[in-house]
Amino acid sequence: MRTLLLTGPGGSGRTTLAAATALTAARDGTPTLVLSTDRTDTLGAALGTPTGPTPVPVPGTPHLTAWRPDAAERFRADLTAFQDRAANVLDFLGASRLDPEEPTPLPGAEELALLRALRDAALSEAYELLVVDLPPTPQALALLALPEELRRYLRRLLPAERQAARALRPVLGRLAGVPMPTEWLYEAAARWDVELAAVTAVVEDRDTVVRLVAEPGPAGTDAVRAATTGFALRGLRADVLLANRVLPEPSTDPWLASVTAQQRKSLEDWQQAYDLHQVPHLGHDPRGTDDLAALRAPAVNRTPVTVEWPVTDHLADDGVLVWHIPLPGAIREELDLVRRGDELVVTVGPFRRIVPLPSALRRCTVAGAALRDGELRVRFAPDPDLWPQTR
Repeated sequence: MRTLLLTGPGGSGRTTLAAATALTAARDGTPTLVLSTDRTDTLGAALGTPTGPTPVPVPGTPHLTAWRPDAAERFRADLTAFQDRAANVLDFLGASRLDPEEPTPLPGAEELALLRALRDAALSEAYELLVVDLPPTPQALALLALPEELRRYLRRLLPAERQAARALRPVLGRLAGVPMPTEWLYEAAARWDVELAAVTAVVEDRDTVVRLVAEPGPAGTDAVRAATTGFALRGLRADVLLANRVLPEPSTDPWLASVTAQQRKSLEDWQQAYDLHQVPHLGHDPRGTDDLAALRAPAVNRTPVTVEWPVTDHLADDGVLVWHIPLPGAIREELDLVRRGDELVVTVGPFRRIVPLPSALRRCTVAGAALRDGELRVRFAPDPDLWPQTR
C-alpha cells in the first residue's frame, strides 16, 4: 500500500487538501483511507460527513473511507493495562489506582494515537492508498522522528543483553529493598520495539511520500524551506508542493492586486525549485465533496520519489570515503555535526537526527565536511588500526 503524508504550516488548509487528495484517488477507483487525529472534526467538515473512532465510508464516493481515531479512549486503555501489569510495584509503593474513566489524555496522546493508526492502516489489506493528515509541519517532523528516537531510548535503557541477568533480580531486589524490574517490563519493551519498528518501516518505505501545503507568500516561503530541510534529514522528499488559496488575476481592487502580486512572486520562486501545483481560492471554505473536487487536487505519483544517502569511494585519489547526505535548504551557519561512536549526530537549524554510520565508515575517522548545492558531504579517512590491511 502507498502512503501519502500531507502537512504544512498551521492554517494552510492541509486537512482540506488531504480530503481533496483522497477524494481524487477514490474517484479514480483506488480504495483509499484518509486519516486524521484532530480533536475537532475538521476532516468531517471538509468531507461533509462526520468522522470518528470507527472508519466510515464517505457517502457518494464508493472507494473512500475516513477515520479519526479517539486518542482519549486509547490512552485510557493503555493506562489501565499498565496499572494491571505494574500491580506489584504500585502496591509496594502504596499507590492508589486510577479508574478507567478518570484520566484525561496527556499532551502527545493524539500523536501516539496517530502513529498506532498509521501502523494499523498500513498493515490493512482493505486499502491501496493511505492519506495521512499530519499535524502542522514542526509537530509532524517531531512525530515522524518519535518512533526512531523511542527505539533508541529503549535499546539504551533496557538492552536485550541484560535480560540474561533476570535470575539475579530477586536477589538484587532484596538487597536494594525495592522491587526490581520484572519480566513484564522487558516483555513490554520488546513489544513496544516491535510496534515502533512497524511504524518506522511505514515512514521509511519507498512507497511513502510527503506532500507539502502552503499559502504563497513570505511566511509560506520560509515554512516550505524549513520543511524541505527537515524532511530531507528524515530521508523524505516532497513529491508535490500544493500552493493553496491562489487568487485569480487580474484584479481591479488595489488590496487584492497587492496580495496577488505577492503570491505571484512566491509562485515563481517555487516553480523553479519544486513540482508545484496551484489550488484555486474558491471564495469560501470548502465543504463537501463537490467543493473538494473543485480544488482539483493532483493524483498521487505512481513512481515514488526516493532519497539516497550514498557512500562514494575516493580512496584511490584522495584517501577518503565520502558520505553524501542531501539537505536542500540547509544553511552552513545552522549546521552542526558530532561523531558519537558508531553514530553521527546531525543538527540543521531546529532539526536534529542521530543516524548510525554505514558499516564501512565505522572503521574510519571524520576527515572533514562541506555543504555544497544542498548536499552535505562528510569525508571519512580509514583508521589504520581498524581498516583491513592489504599485502
